[in-house]
Amino acid sequence: MDKISIKNLEIYAYHGVLPEEKRDGQKFIVSADMYTSTRKAALEDNLEKTVNYALVCEQIKECLLKQSYNLIETVAEKVAETILLNNELVNEVCVCISKPGAPIPMTFETVEVSITRAWHKVYLSIGSNMGDKKGYLDYAVKALKEDVLIKNVLVSQYIETKPYGNVAQDDFLNACIELDTLYSPQEMLEKAQLLEQGANRERKVHWGPRTLDVDILLYDQDIIRTKDLLVPHIEMHKREFVLKPMLEIAPYAVHPVFNKTVKELSDLLM
Repeated sequence: MDKISIKNLEIYAYHGVLPEEKRDGQKFIVSADMYTSTRKAALEDNLEKTVNYALVCEQIKECLLKQSYNLIETVAEKVAETILLNNELVNEVCVCISKPGAPIPMTFETVEVSITRAWHKVYLSIGSNMGDKKGYLDYAVKALKEDVLIKNVLVSQYIETKPYGNVAQDDFLNACIELDTLYSPQEMLEKAQLLEQGANRERKVHWGPRTLDVDILLYDQDIIRTKDLLVPHIEMHKREFVLKPMLEIAPYAVHPVFNKTVKELSDLLM
């Protein structure tokens, strides 16, 4: 991955907790390292195939001036988000916001916050076996496509499957979704839960009927084991209703625990 950097861009803006900071303003210094591929642009000598750093500087300036924030942590988040959302070729960005005029009654050089943000590849499983099954899946897909922090949404065909577990219930309609997102794993979990709530999901019976089920299957190649979130999904390798639609859209996605592709896992299940 190549890197294009903007170093020490000076912008006079109005951020801070104190009233005088918001009223009088002060100098902020912004640096950004943008990770991309410059190969095609370099070979063709074509500005359209690379990141226009002059345009990015204007985007950063507009971001710092359009709204006043209390924290430079917030400023850093907004700058990173602005760069990633407005520059398709940037996959990852490291942003540093420096505040040399911070109101500290001591001698110091500067105060700064540095963050790294990136697009993440995520795979979801969605399913429904109550009411308008297709309508609930369509609702989830539409909501994901309309989210500004999600892009490149790819959806498998909807397939009908038998219910998993020992609870008597109707057949399911299932699908898998590939997407890129700026959400963290925990934020992606919260997004999934909001989708379920929007479909009036009620959790009364384990593996019981549901209007909408949204599970995170893979998040990059991360292995996450927390109280609320298990990624890769703990049973995805056992479930045909997960592997079959995922085989359609991502046969070579790799399970980071078993180090096998979706196709290999599917072959083992047959």
